[in-house]
Amino acid sequence: MPTVREIEQALFRLAPKEGAMDWDNVGQLLGDPEAEVSRVLVALDITEAVADEAIAQGCQLIVSHHPVMNCKWLPVQSVRQDTPQGHLLLKILKNDLSAICMHTNLDVAPGGVNDALAAALGLEDPGPLEGTDGICRVGHLSSPMPFQAFAQHVCRCLRANGVRYAGAEGPVQKIAVGGGACADYADAAIAAGCDVFVTSDLSYHEFLDAEGKGIRLIDAGHFPTEDPVCAVLVEYLCGQFPGLDVSKSSSHREVIQYYVEGE
Repeated sequence: MPTVREIEQALFRLAPKEGAMDWDNVGQLLGDPEAEVSRVLVALDITEAVADEAIAQGCQLIVSHHPVMNCKWLPVQSVRQDTPQGHLLLKILKNDLSAICMHTNLDVAPGGVNDALAAALGLEDPGPLEGTDGICRVGHLSSPMPFQAFAQHVCRCLRANGVRYAGAEGPVQKIAVGGGACADYADAAIAAGCDVFVTSDLSYHEFLDAEGKGIRLIDAGHFPTEDPVCAVLVEYLCGQFPGLDVSKSSSHREVIQYYVEGE
C-alpha cells in the first residue's frame, strides 16, 4: 500500500507545488506522512459531511482542491472542539485521517481544474488564456451557439442549480473559462476577443458593465465550475496506484439553491 507521502508526491507530479500562489497552502496539511493508504476519498472541499463519509468508508486519506486550512500568512491560532474548524480538524485527526489539498497549483496545471472545466463544456483545442497567470483557458465550440442556449448548455453540463448571465444576445463560439473566482481575468478574455467568459463569484457591477465592455459573462457557481476536476483526480490516482480504492464524494454537492417564481 502507498503511504500518504507517496500519494502527495504523485499529486505534485500532476500539479507541481511551485505552481501554487505565494499565499496558498497546498500539499499534506493533516495526518501522518508515513501512514499507509488503502482507500481515498476525493472532494472539492473537506466539510463535516465529507469527513463523516470518509470515516464511514474506512478511508485513511481525503484529497481535496480547497485547503482545509487556508493561507500561509494566517496560521491556525487554536483548535477547539467548540468551533467549526476546530471540530472538523479534531474529527479528522482523531479518526487517523490525513488530508492532501491541491489548490492553485491544480488551477494552473495542464489537465487540472480549468482544463477539466473546458472539457466539461466541450470546448475544442483549449489552451492558456494570455494574461491570466496560466489559470484560465480559452477554446472554441464546434459551431456557433446562441448566447442564451449556451448559458443553458453550461448549466446542464456542469449540473449547476442555475447560472447567472449578462451580455448582448447573438451567436457565441470563442469561450474563455476560469473555474472558481476568476472575475479579475475578464479583461484578458476581452483582450483575446472571446465571446463569453465562464467563471463564478461575479459581482453586480461586473455584470452591469459586461455589455458595454463587449463581453458576455456567465457565473455558473464556484462548486460547479471546479467540481469536474474531482473526477480527474480519481482517475489519476487510480492510474498511479493500481489497487488503491479511490472514490469521489457523494455527500459534497452545490450548496446554493435558486428560487424561481412560478416553479
